[in-house]
Amino acid sequence: MASITLKRVIEKMKLENFTPDIDVGKIRITQPDINRPALQIAGYYEHFAATRLQIIGFVEYTYLESKTDAERREIYEELLSYDIPCIVFCRDLRPDSIFLEVANAQKVPLLSTKKATSAFMAEIIRWLNVRLAPCISVHGVLVDVYGEGVLITGESGIGKSEAALELIKRGHRLVTDDVVELRKVSDDTLVGSAPDITKHFIELRGIGIVDVKALFGASAVRDTQQVDLVIRLEEWDKDKEYDRLGLEENYTEYLGNRIVCHNIPIRPGRNLAVICESAAVNHRQKKMGYNAAQELYTRVQNSLARKREEEDDEDDSYL
Repeated sequence: MASITLKRVIEKMKLENFTPDIDVGKIRITQPDINRPALQIAGYYEHFAATRLQIIGFVEYTYLESKTDAERREIYEELLSYDIPCIVFCRDLRPDSIFLEVANAQKVPLLSTKKATSAFMAEIIRWLNVRLAPCISVHGVLVDVYGEGVLITGESGIGKSEAALELIKRGHRLVTDDVVELRKVSDDTLVGSAPDITKHFIELRGIGIVDVKALFGASAVRDTQQVDLVIRLEEWDKDKEYDRLGLEENYTEYLGNRIVCHNIPIRPGRNLAVICESAAVNHRQKKMGYNAAQELYTRVQNSLARKREEEDDEDDSYL
């Protein structure tokens, strides 16, 4: 199961830690969902999602302020007796001394953010969904071409990295070379990124490792990109019949998500970078509602229909 340390969450969200004696490096967040423990504070613990990150907003805070010290201590002891990863106070609210005492005793970190409750919830859910999404590694190159995430796959040595380098020189951006980490953010979205070790590096046979960011600048790379299109490079086979119209889409599947896939045959003289650019723009046009293959098919059908009408008119003229 994917997880992330609470220490990383604190650093990313810039949270203030009121319990520095608790080792947040050993506490792990395993769910992207959060919970506001309003019902639990009021005494209802059925179906309590204790393993989620807990958030206390202005409503919960003012309710606790209305209680006596003895009542608050009882609430805190019952709430923190569960296996809670942490509690975050929003709107720069701060826990009282009793809360701090009980939290330290139960080893539950108390944190705070200056952000409004709804804004913080939206931000951390979005970030955790990406970080904790199901992940696989695939062999290929991921490039941002005109805003479309193009995943180039194929056998080793077929020219994936060379095509990516040419695309970079033409103004597009590299996400990762050789190893692509794919995360399923939703049923419709796959996000690709590079492993930390190989980030911004590209391997060219005969030359070696090239640092794309150092050579071409920060505008030539990006950290993550949604995968919109897969281009699978393969050796040219003269006996194989390749799709020349593209009326029907072919798909490949990663983590249960279907992605449009084009099989591109490789032979000397074919400019892979231009082909990848054209495929990306064509895919973008299809998403916007224009299909060139369908337009050609419609023109041919209309032309045939006009010819049949003309032939029928000629036959009628002879009668």
